[in-house]
Amino acid sequence: MIGSLPMLRGLTGFNRSWLRSDIPAGLSIAAVGLPSAIAYPAIAGLPPETGIYASIVAPIAYAIFGPSRLLIVGPDAATMTVLAAAMGAIVAADPAAGNDRVAIAAALALGVGICYIAAKLLKLGVLANFLSRPILVGFFAGVSLSILVGQIGRFTGVKIESDGLVQPVVEILAKSGMIHMPSLILGLAMFALLWLVRAFRFKIPGPVLVVVVSVALSAIFDFRGQGIAVVGDIPRGLPSLSLPAFHQMPLDKIAAGSAAIFLVSFGAGIVAARSFGSRTGEEVDANQELIGLGAANIAPGLFGSFPVSVSDSRTAINLSTGGVSQVAGLVSAAALVAALVFLHAALRILPIPALAAILAAAAISLIDVNELKKIWHISRMEFLFALIAMWGAISFGVLNGVIVAVAATFAYLLRQTMFPRDGLLGRIEGRHGFFDLQRFPEARPVARAAVFAIQGNILFYNADYVRTRLISTARALPAETRCLVLDASAITHVDSTGATALEAVAEILAKRHVIFAIADLSEESRGVLERAGVIKAIGAHNLFNGREEALRTLIGDIDQIGNAAPANNASE
Repeated sequence: MIGSLPMLRGLTGFNRSWLRSDIPAGLSIAAVGLPSAIAYPAIAGLPPETGIYASIVAPIAYAIFGPSRLLIVGPDAATMTVLAAAMGAIVAADPAAGNDRVAIAAALALGVGICYIAAKLLKLGVLANFLSRPILVGFFAGVSLSILVGQIGRFTGVKIESDGLVQPVVEILAKSGMIHMPSLILGLAMFALLWLVRAFRFKIPGPVLVVVVSVALSAIFDFRGQGIAVVGDIPRGLPSLSLPAFHQMPLDKIAAGSAAIFLVSFGAGIVAARSFGSRTGEEVDANQELIGLGAANIAPGLFGSFPVSVSDSRTAINLSTGGVSQVAGLVSAAALVAALVFLHAALRILPIPALAAILAAAAISLIDVNELKKIWHISRMEFLFALIAMWGAISFGVLNGVIVAVAATFAYLLRQTMFPRDGLLGRIEGRHGFFDLQRFPEARPVARAAVFAIQGNILFYNADYVRTRLISTARALPAETRCLVLDASAITHVDSTGATALEAVAEILAKRHVIFAIADLSEESRGVLERAGVIKAIGAHNLFNGREEALRTLIGDIDQIGNAAPANNASE
């Protein structure tokens, strides 16, 4: 039983060379992860220790149940922003629940974990593809702007009362006289330090350097005494195992928030996993990842923390420092436990503006300008949907932005299938197969016949378009045309509305004394057309296995058709 666990399978053949690689990798992961572990909870109004707890228990759970040797899970900015929105909706519905935000976050983590496990049982790994890359890029750009605006109060030391994107900016301008200049100067200095580290590619990660420098300055200059906010007391050691009091929370809001967090964290997590997998050659099985990420979310929920996802920064550090197994994740967890115990005094005086700088830099990194440029270059339509997703997160809030992103995905899918590619096919002298007359000027129509291909299903939302296209084609046929052959090789499904549309086409053709035939119809679609009476209307003898057979039978032009080789694809 235990030997079947993914981690233990991955450790088969474990040797000292792995240990020599994984120990330094794990320490590097902990060093990079500690600043973000302390900073990210602030996005959702949670105490800093919850981020450390999540960074400890989630990697342990993933190491046991996760399939990947290299992925590292932990807090990430996008998931935290959706979490903050979900918690806001819960507190708005039940203000009493807001008295224990940690319990709400833990309940949502458990809910997200349950969503992962349920998705695994239902084999819904395909959900990883539900939010397309362009929509995720746009959504994260919107999320990043929300995070940036959320740091105004931490940079300035001014309490911001308003929500949204513009109102906080207007409020801080109105309260400009209340800005605590030492806090603002420190925050901007730490932000500049982060960008200098990135620009000059220092070996020490920027967040680590910011934490060390700001803690040292805080100790020397007594930032707390100067009025600069600091982290304050952090409990020593690990929390106790406990279940949130679900009976005291609005379960419908918990379920809705969990589903939203799950959708975003899984979509983003799999995109990250596949990105790293393409570099290392490691295959990513979305269905298997559901178990690992489910366990990685249930564990924080049981230890008073919040939902997590695949961490880009921690996984990148793991790869760059030579980590080869999940032992690196276990080492990072152990190092963070040691930090809680032995660095407690230092963490207490960590200034809040420094954490704001780390969060602001992380938010800006979510705006993938190069990817947006690439999407613009590849497809203007996909770029538009990326902007819609970004606009949704900015205009309607992050939680509603998820709904907008999902709606944009639906709209994109419908747009791609509402107008299936179609066209008349012909032949090119000296070449086998059929070719689109519009794409190949040298192609010529088949004499006394028309071959029309539809590359897509005929369903209720595009049936009228397909019917219109077929009828307009039928009316434009030359007078000597004896038959119209519908190439159905790319049609996998026809519903009742689609069947009605084909029946209408058959009636129009019959009035023109043109035979309507269908070639290469799938068994499923044939069953639908039989039950709808369409096959009876056109005649079962006018169903053929291929285009050559249909033309050979209907027009008998052996010289033209010849003993052709199996036809190429209609879109050739």
